[in-house]
Amino acid sequence: MMRDDLDRILITKEQIAERVKEIAAEIKRDFHDEDLTMICILRGSCYFFADLTKALDNAVTLEFMAVSSYGSGTTSSGEVKISKDVSTPIEGKNVIVVEDIIDTGYTLSYLKRILLQRKPKCLKICTLLDKPSRREAEIEGDYVGFEIPNEFVVGYGLDYAQKYRNLPEVGVLKPEVYKK
Repeated sequence: MMRDDLDRILITKEQIAERVKEIAAEIKRDFHDEDLTMICILRGSCYFFADLTKALDNAVTLEFMAVSSYGSGTTSSGEVKISKDVSTPIEGKNVIVVEDIIDTGYTLSYLKRILLQRKPKCLKICTLLDKPSRREAEIEGDYVGFEIPNEFVVGYGLDYAQKYRNLPEVGVLKPEVYKK
């Protein structure tokens, strides 16, 4: 059982659902009825992205990117790789990048530089989780779900070695699981 590998539940599915609604309201406040291009950073943010976009009543264009700096480990390699890019131009558009977690910040700071070169009307970062104690690159989320301590978390899209993504909550993985 996957839950047996968790030390504890950090954020319940009910807390996530409530915070997603609040973030959608923040986005609506900032953008009113303007069209949005929302970029899902695969694979970790897929659950958050789906719930967030459903909570918005703006016209939303869905885009997807696959970007990583982890591989199958638990710490960032510092090397960012884009394996899937957006399929339409973002120039002149309101763009919101939706990420699962800001940890060291390497991935998002790199991605932000790349996307700003494409001249969007505006570029915002939305993240479910923020782990500021691990930040090494200068980046902040414009919309942040939860600030969390420096623990290895899984669930609601976040994984360890491609497992645990489908848990409906965010839990702290037992160290003995990822230190094998």
